[in-house]
Amino acid sequence: MTGPSDRTSTGPLAGIRVLDLSRVLAGPWCSQILGDLGAEVIKIEQPGQGDDTRRWGPPFLDDGSRDSAYYLCANRNKRSVAINMADPRGAALIRRFAAEADIVIENFRVGGLAKYGLDYPSLKAIKPDVIHCSITGFGQDGPYKDVGGYDFLIQGLSGLMSVTGRPDDQPGGGPMKVGIPFSDLSTGLYAAVSILAALHHRNRTGEGQHIDLALLDTQVSLLANQASNWMNGGMEPRRLGNQHPNTVPYQDFSCADGDVLVALGNDRQFRAFTAMIGVADLADDPRFSNSASRSVNRADLILQMSAAIAQWKAADLIAAMEKAGLPGGKVNEIPEILDHPQIRARGLVHEIRRSDGTPVRFLGFPAKLSASPADYRHAPPRSGEDTIAILEDKFELTNKEIERLIKAGVIAEKL
Repeated sequence: MTGPSDRTSTGPLAGIRVLDLSRVLAGPWCSQILGDLGAEVIKIEQPGQGDDTRRWGPPFLDDGSRDSAYYLCANRNKRSVAINMADPRGAALIRRFAAEADIVIENFRVGGLAKYGLDYPSLKAIKPDVIHCSITGFGQDGPYKDVGGYDFLIQGLSGLMSVTGRPDDQPGGGPMKVGIPFSDLSTGLYAAVSILAALHHRNRTGEGQHIDLALLDTQVSLLANQASNWMNGGMEPRRLGNQHPNTVPYQDFSCADGDVLVALGNDRQFRAFTAMIGVADLADDPRFSNSASRSVNRADLILQMSAAIAQWKAADLIAAMEKAGLPGGKVNEIPEILDHPQIRARGLVHEIRRSDGTPVRFLGFPAKLSASPADYRHAPPRSGEDTIAILEDKFELTNKEIERLIKAGVIAEKL
């Protein structure tokens, strides 16, 4: 458990300052990663509204803020400052933050920040070595550059949904999105990787740069083996449910009392598995004796294996596979995996308290750095929670100046 938000960073990015102008998920996911690794992250939010995801519920946190669980998953290790950038005084304040920032992250539409003097050319003039990461749906150029990007649409447009879901000729067949906002999350990861590369470049050369990252580009790049099958083999990918396009058998099977996952990656594992379930002759059948043949003749193979597996109880088959060192298991529900002994042993689930003492549970940074591990200093803040303290501390604004800005709607205290 981590205590209230008052600890000093000990992570590898300690001393790096991030100005986060993004909202929803891809940008906040990136800035949360940087925060976990020790960076100081200032999140700018619209007064009276805050990040859109604060209202993406239920469920909501029962602490008076009514912040959603969705918002909580992507906004720890940040301080929230509520500033109206549409007001010239607000934009000027944000530029003062940018003048001290190493990194700026934003996900406005192309050209949307120029009118506030917060686009890359404007901020580069203030801070020549700034690293400015722009996250959009389709990138800064091309015929779709002015179109808004949303995870669900990107999953469809990118081709991901064409290979996700059951085949069209099966019950429930048709395109299916991934059960998490995969395009947003993966773009956030690529943004963090790109920013770290840009930091290394700046350390060597003193030069900042602009990073142009698009959800569509990210998702298409992650088509990986499916795209390579088409580009290098002419094999058009299709939906296969839980089957693998190249390796067979690699899917779920129905036992007498439930389903089991079987993920056999080579001929040795296939031979051992078929012997274990009592159909050893399948491994000697020329149609199934090697990986390529099994892929071509998958329908016949799966039919015969399914009949043999159906005689087993799920727990017995999983235990037999574990004993034989063969990859397999069950499909866990989320409550099950969060209470799994391996996840408990790895210490992935954490708890941190907000400034009012309200506990927030979260999944931590998964990599274990031996010399400079991730640390968790700040619970996801309420909107504008840190506005006054940070403006007083960083810019030495007086009480009267702050009161005038509050009355004018330029800044706001917490919702």
